[in-house]
Amino acid sequence: MSDTERERIRERKKRELLEKHGVAPDSTAADSSAQTDSPTQFDSPVEIQSREQLDRLVSEQQLVLVDCYADWCGPCQMMEPTIQTVASESPAVVAKVDVDTHQSLAGQLGVQGVPTLVLFADGQAVERLVGAQNRATLDGLIQQYA
Repeated sequence: MSDTERERIRERKKRELLEKHGVAPDSTAADSSAQTDSPTQFDSPVEIQSREQLDRLVSEQQLVLVDCYADWCGPCQMMEPTIQTVASESPAVVAKVDVDTHQSLAGQLGVQGVPTLVLFADGQAVERLVGAQNRATLDGLIQQYA
């Protein structure tokens, strides 16, 4: 992925966040900098706390990659840098579900092993991957639906 493409994705995500929070994209630089000083949900993974939060995110965003993980899971820990990079550089919003904390939600997502990654496109679960995945696999999957 080229630097130009990464920058385009970052700008799109920033614009979406500003619009979501009712800030006009043409706001003054002072207003925009106040918004961007804190991390945005689009630049890093979103920690999911409820089914309602996940449903809202999936309905509002074109692509959502849900990472179902456990803190004790070695492959999950190994994938963490890749998940962080995908969150900041891909057109997908990345959401994380701790399967130990949110067992009911994990069950609703059909998680039987961790890590499990579920890709939602236009509100529908379209792909499911179980086990550690490399960056190229995730990028290819996301590009298929972008």
